[in-house]
Amino acid sequence: MPVTNPQQQSSKLIFYGLLLFLFGLVTGLIVPFFANPRMGLSAHMEGVMNGMFLIILGLLWKKLVLSATWLRTTYWLLLYGAFANFSAVILAAITGNGKMMPLAGGREGTDFTEALISFLLVTLALSMITVCIIVLTGFYKYIKQTASQ
Repeated sequence: MPVTNPQQQSSKLIFYGLLLFLFGLVTGLIVPFFANPRMGLSAHMEGVMNGMFLIILGLLWKKLVLSATWLRTTYWLLLYGAFANFSAVILAAITGNGKMMPLAGGREGTDFTEALISFLLVTLALSMITVCIIVLTGFYKYIKQTASQ
């Protein structure tokens, strides 16, 4: 069943935000057991922060002045970006790989693992930048609309 109206999208974003926040909390409990605990800590933080980001945007969602198409596109890009972020970092923590994240101690792994982590990191960055631009535009339109009333 596709999510089509802003009220449904808002509620689902809050739900998925809470779910991702929970994943982040649980990840924090098992940080020492990862192949790369420092990356595990990063995964914990990504889950918690991206969960909060989804919740905040879910609460703000009904104030965005955007067409149904832009809302739907932004909704899916947002969910993809938040969960891809957590997935990339948790995969790096489990495998110890992730040469694109050297500050967290990621070392070079197999071609497949590196390609998957890199693909997730690049596409999530593009998704989240796009989301932020669209949300800023929609909220700016809301501010202008309310100021003129």
